[in-house]
Amino acid sequence: MQHSENLRSGLLLVTGAQGFVGLPLSTALVKLGYQVRCAVRDRFQVNQSQETLSVGDINGATDWANALVDVAVVIHLAARVHVMKETSVDALSAYRKVNVEGTLNLAKQVALVGVKRFIFISSIKVNGEGTALGHPYTEEQAPAPLDAYGLSKYEAELALQQLAKDTGLEVVIIRPTLIYGPGVKANFRAMMRCLALCIPLPLGSIHNQRSLLALDNLIDLIQVCITHPAAANQIFLASDGVDLSTPELLTAMAAALGKTPRLLKLPESLLMVGSGSFCQ
Repeated sequence: MQHSENLRSGLLLVTGAQGFVGLPLSTALVKLGYQVRCAVRDRFQVNQSQETLSVGDINGATDWANALVDVAVVIHLAARVHVMKETSVDALSAYRKVNVEGTLNLAKQVALVGVKRFIFISSIKVNGEGTALGHPYTEEQAPAPLDAYGLSKYEAELALQQLAKDTGLEVVIIRPTLIYGPGVKANFRAMMRCLALCIPLPLGSIHNQRSLLALDNLIDLIQVCITHPAAANQIFLASDGVDLSTPELLTAMAAALGKTPRLLKLPESLLMVGSGSFCQ
């Protein structure tokens, strides 16, 4: 009980605090009564309404000393995120620099100064790119990342788990599925734009299932992981618990926009590669 109370009353450090998840998360935690320190990359991102520090580029040499003063729990969101159109010549090295070296560097400094718990937001891509219909991933399945982003997240997880064994730092790993909510980007935003404009989409014949995670649900899970004793050194695969086919997802999105989706039923073999992530 005392341990949980210390986590509850201590200062929280949120990295990537101006991002899609970080900004609403830090805002929600403040409303819940937590003391929150926001770490951002650039000074122009500093939020004057909360304690915010600019830490510059995140890599194996980043100095976190000032950011970690009096911190009890770190929630590490900052990352080189999955890039749909990769431009780096050596994508894996680029991901490793931030997601592996940067994460482990932060975690080592966290352990050194006595921070109690490190919550790492990983990715479902650690598990792979897809399963047989009706057979979602489970925590017991062996990871099988297939792209540079997923591999970098998996390597970071392994490094954190070893650090936890060596130092006693409590590490919590969360692997979210596709996150949606206010400010969502990439394919999800593109689909919303098409639906809002009533553009016909050739996805009516897709018979898949996608696991999704509402931003508010992810924030609730992170909040629980801050203090719950049973969360220590666990891995959580996070989703809403209701899997949807692409047509079902688009229909629900259209309803939220007050629109009727125009879904064309074309053979999956004819679909463009650009819609591939919604066909899996």
